[in-house]
This record gives sequence, structure tokens and C-alpha cells, in this order.
Amino acid sequence: MTTIVKHLKYKAMTPVQSKVTEVRKQDVYAVVVSPTRELATQIAEVLNQFLLETPQFSRQLVIGGVSSAAQDARRLAEHGANIVVATPGRLHDLLQRKETGPRLQAAVKALEVLVLDEADRLLDLGFERQLSEILSWLPRQRRTGLLLGHSDDEVAETGDSRTPHQLENFYMVCSAEHKLGTLIHLLRQRAALGHKVMVFLSTCAMVEYFTVVVKRLVKCPNVLSIHGKMKNKRFKIFDKFRKMESGVLLCTDVMARGVDIPSVHLVVQYDPPSSAAAFVHRCGRTARSGHQGAALVLLLPTETSYIQFLQLNQKVTLTEQEAPPPPPPFTTELRQLQLADRANYDRATRAFVSFVQAYAKHECRLIFSVKELPLGEIATAMGLLQLPRMPELRTAEVTNFTPQTSTSTRYPTTGQAKPWSESKAKRQEQKQKKQKRKEVKEEKKKKETQQGGGPGRVDELPARPRALKKLKKGKVEESH
Repeated sequence: MTTIVKHLKYKAMTPVQSKVTEVRKQDVYAVVVSPTRELATQIAEVLNQFLLETPQFSRQLVIGGVSSAAQDARRLAEHGANIVVATPGRLHDLLQRKETGPRLQAAVKALEVLVLDEADRLLDLGFERQLSEILSWLPRQRRTGLLLGHSDDEVAETGDSRTPHQLENFYMVCSAEHKLGTLIHLLRQRAALGHKVMVFLSTCAMVEYFTVVVKRLVKCPNVLSIHGKMKNKRFKIFDKFRKMESGVLLCTDVMARGVDIPSVHLVVQYDPPSSAAAFVHRCGRTARSGHQGAALVLLLPTETSYIQFLQLNQKVTLTEQEAPPPPPPFTTELRQLQLADRANYDRATRAFVSFVQAYAKHECRLIFSVKELPLGEIATAMGLLQLPRMPELRTAEVTNFTPQTSTSTRYPTTGQAKPWSESKAKRQEQKQKKQKRKEVKEEKKKKETQQGGGPGRVDELPARPRALKKLKKGKVEESH
């Protein structure tokens, strides 16, 4: 940010033909592209602080989920922006829109600085095509900055660790049967101390189900959740958690990089990340700006080799923290939760399926092997009523799981329809519409046949125009 503002200041003060260069309102001189809305918002907030002393420069934040593309286009047209902070999807949308594209494409011809923040993540998230098209609209003569996720400023000076020296890294080994109970125990302790905690889970479905579980068992008023499938409300939840002094945020790796959340006391990795690099990024959500923080990863007894792997691969040393006494299982309470609300039954089933599928795709398959997963204990701990049908369970020998004999579940309100019933009704409606169109088409064909223009005379149609021409030229006689 400092480099951009200094460059623009210098531009405004540089004499050109004995005159000061005019900073035009509608010209875009700098663009900062960020992979996520949360990170883009934080960049814009920091930029505002730098621009307090330079009111001649304007900036605009263009991201999805806050305002529509049409609103962003209108704001850019009315107020202009010398510096644009954007996510690649929204910027690409604005540049190619018929209403605003030509005007914005003309504005970025004055571009002098382009910054791709978290450039490696931009590519990981699949923005390569959008970035290529964005670059095609920008002038080739410009300054381009590629910023990566790692910062050496907070890394220990010895170079022996890739995590901040003020961060304490722990791991805890607990059985699959007691893993959820251990998490609830830790969150209750931190809630009593008024701490701010982030819990990382492997999938969106896990986040949705565990949010319900934590709200019920921890009884903490400030329990929020964020995952990648959230669209419009994701930023509001993120902003709310940033302003909270204490609470719990359950999230996926969408919150692992780039975001700056003040005063996070503890980061819990309930599920180890799919990549070793993501482990470091998750830990980096705490112990920021010189503050102390702690990170804890929960491991099964079969996963302890992950500690040595992190030491070799990421130069991260973890200290073992003794697990608390085995807490009482919450299976009965969780099953009652699902029996009372069919939506919770759906969430639990999707969470289990997505967890097993994500585990099977882990990059460290020698350590995280689905064959060694105690699927029965995991299903029991999550309170599943029955095991779902999935390929991973066809050949697996599942033990330590007793299915619920009565699985009659219901929704709390009549207005809430079952997801599969809703889709079934929709399919039935589409089938009826298709059948009706077919009947109308057949009826139309029948009428055409009766009138002499039906399918039985299709072969004659090409010859009719030729016969008509011959008739007009008098080459054939009209029959009566």
C-alpha cells in the first residue's frame, strides 16, 4: 500500500512540460486483486488509512456479496476510482459488461501499478482464466507486484520455523470416540475465559453440522460459521466475528489465508488440512501483530506420524498437550437432536459422508488412510442414526456402531420441506410439463395430418415449390 500511494504522490508532483500532472478522477492508476472478499475488504480498510493525507486520490472496493455488479458499475461511473481493490470475479465481470465495460476499459488504460495479492492462491482457486482476460485489458507498460502468503517479518530470526515465534504449537492425541467430546471440553473452557477461538474443519458440511452441535453443547451465545459455499452473508459473518471480543468461529480453509482477525486466542484444527502448507496458514490466524497465541491440532492415534512429517516438510515443531479425561459421549443427545429435527439428520449424514470423502483425498495418504479410520466410532461420536450408503463403506468392516432402531424424524415446522421431497416434487412437476408439451405436439401433428399437411406428405414438400414455378410459367396445366 505504501508503494502505491508513494508512486501516485510522485506522479501528481512530477513536472511535465512545466505543469503538474493532473490526477484525473475517472482514471484508474492502481489495481489490487485479492482472492477473497474478506482479504479485499481488509486491504481497502488499510488503504483508507494511507489516503487520509491524500484526499485527491479516490478508491473503490468492488467485491461480490456486498453490492451487485450494477451498483458497483454505477458507483465507479459516478465517483471514479484512482485505486481499485477487487476480487478477480467481480473485476472481470465489470470489465466485460456491455454497459460499463468500455468505460472501465478506457479508465484502466492509465494503469501504472498492478498488485496480485496472494498470487499463488489466486491460481489455486481457479482464477487463471479471469486473470488472463483482466491482464489483456490492462496496459503492458506497468509495474506488477506478486505477493505470496508467507511473510518473513514475523518468522523467528533463526530460520528454524515457518511460524511466528510468539505462537505456541500443540498437538493432542485422542480416540475417535472422544474427539468431539474433547473439542466441546476445550470450547467450554475457552468460553468461560472469554476467549476468541477459531475451529477449522475439512468440509462445508462438517461446518454446518458442527455449528448446530457446538451451539447446543457449548451453550455459547457467540457461535458463528463460515465456509466457501456461503455467498451473500459470508462477509457479514466475518465482519461480525472480527468485532467480537469473544466467541467461536467454525470454518473451512476459506479463512486460512490472508485474513486478519484481531485477538484470536486459540486456533483448533479438528481435521488436519489436506496440504501441509495449509497447516501453517491456519496457525497464522493467531499470534498476529506481536500478540501471543496458541494453535492445537487434534489427531487420532493412527495419525501421530503427521507430527514428524510437519517437522520435515514445514519446519514446524509441535509440543504434545495431554488430552483431558475422556468426556462422556454425547451420542444420545445428538441423536435426540436429529430425531427432533430432520434438517439436523440431513446435516449429520452429509457431514459424515463429506468427512470420509475428504479424508480419502488427503495428500498424505500413507498417514491418513481411510482403511485405518474407525468409521464406527466416528459415526457414533457424531450421533448418526444410521450409516449412509457410500462406496467407502461397501468393503469396510464397521464396528462399534449401533444404529438407531427408530429413525422416524420430522421437521419442526410444516413449512419446511424435506430436501429430497422438494426435489422429487420438482422433478414430478417437470415430468408433467414435459408430458403436456408432448400431448400438445401430438395433437398438433394429428390436426396437420387431417388437413393434408401431416408427416405422411413430408416427401412431397420439396417438390411443391418447383411445381408452383412450372405452373406460373405455363409448363404444366392446373388440374380441376
